[in-house]
Amino acid sequence: MVKCIKSLLLFVFVKMQFIEIVNKIIKLEGGFVNDRDDLGGETKFGISKRSFPEYDIPNLTIDTAIELYKEYYWKPSKASKLPKDIIGQYFDMVVNLGQGNAVKTLQKAINGSTKNKIAVDGRIGNQTIDAAQGLDPMRLAAYRIKYYTDIISKNPIQEKFYFGWFMRALKWK
Repeated sequence: MVKCIKSLLLFVFVKMQFIEIVNKIIKLEGGFVNDRDDLGGETKFGISKRSFPEYDIPNLTIDTAIELYKEYYWKPSKASKLPKDIIGQYFDMVVNLGQGNAVKTLQKAINGSTKNKIAVDGRIGNQTIDAAQGLDPMRLAAYRIKYYTDIISKNPIQEKFYFGWFMRALKWK
């Protein structure tokens, strides 16, 4: 009975955590945008035409966006298994950078803070999850910002998004 109650409480906590984080992401992303320099193309609530070409992005509802976040971002990201003080930052990175790049950024941040290095392979497994324990959230934000500067170095047109990306990284501390 106690084990069942603990499982139920954990399920409720994870669901509440997801809703809180995804609502913040939707607020940060805003409504419909179609900036020709945005590599995602048409975007609404952070859901891009590039990632979901089968959806009518201008008419996307918040409920549909939340379901897409849950199925295609939250579940595969394994965000709920990470330390609570980096879950929001990490999940926002999964949405904004793509999961592979988000995981590589997390892995680089971990390697920058410890002598015990892990593979930077873009896969979120037990080794990365375990190594993330105790990672300073500001270190993760710093490595995220570095990721953005690397994008700009390769594609200077993207610099117009830099300040927004920078501020977004700092909102999760």
